[in-house]
Amino acid sequence: METRVRSATKEVVIGPERPFVIIGERINPTGRKSLGREMAAGNFDRVSADALAQVAAGAQMLDVNAGIPMADEPAILAEAVRVVQSVVDAPLALDSSIVAALAAGLKAYQGKALVNSVTGETDRLEAVLPLVAEYGAAVIGVANDESGISNDPAVRFAVAQKIVARAEAYGIPREDVVIDPLAMPVGAVPGAGAAFFTLARRIREDLGVNMTCGASNVSFGLPGRPSLNAAFIAMAISAGLTCAITNPLEPEVYKAILAADVFMGRDANCQRWITYHKPAPSEEAGPTRRARRARTEN
Repeated sequence: METRVRSATKEVVIGPERPFVIIGERINPTGRKSLGREMAAGNFDRVSADALAQVAAGAQMLDVNAGIPMADEPAILAEAVRVVQSVVDAPLALDSSIVAALAAGLKAYQGKALVNSVTGETDRLEAVLPLVAEYGAAVIGVANDESGISNDPAVRFAVAQKIVARAEAYGIPREDVVIDPLAMPVGAVPGAGAAFFTLARRIREDLGVNMTCGASNVSFGLPGRPSLNAAFIAMAISAGLTCAITNPLEPEVYKAILAADVFMGRDANCQRWITYHKPAPSEEAGPTRRARRARTEN
């Protein structure tokens, strides 16, 4: 099953037989106070720079979030979408918990966006899914509901199943629903990694939909985060994860994704891996340069 998203000029295909899709996470003011202040003041220079840097580093898509307290999130998200689409051709995930902001972002967007996100709460489904259907977008469904986030993979699977069924009832095809099994911080939730892999395998086998997650969440609060994130993503890919919101500027993470694609048979003749490690003719190829050369059209 393949999920297709588009900008005005480029299509990216997410699927189990395709190379893993990186959704760049850095256009997000959460934890970046200076970025939030700039966006609220109408300064999108850093947004443009982050968009360009992430695409150069290998991100095929970008997540765009404008969650700034006490700010006009719908207006800021719409402007961020316009700014990002003016500098890169990567399709976007529009990231907000506010329905009005998602509506403003979708109205401004050129192409077929990925909406991030809808949860399993009935009122949330009724608010977001009609919007997704109206704009012909794809949507991320997060596996929690009114009861919160369960540590039991079976409970989270039932929520994922509900989201897929409800989306189909609104006319959203199954291939346009990307489930987030929820990557929880392993330092705070014992067994979070194993629960994620168990759930991902079941979603792959029983629902057949594509999956994503906020991969950096797994290492929150722990030292050596890039190493943990890289190991997690590689293991999650083998369990069925087909894309992730993560930081392509971390060489360990990017290399782990390339390596996983090699072992999953999604890098023909290992060409992307070889290209990444091939030195430039006249200069040492740093991670960003190598990553740029390794990008492929999906």
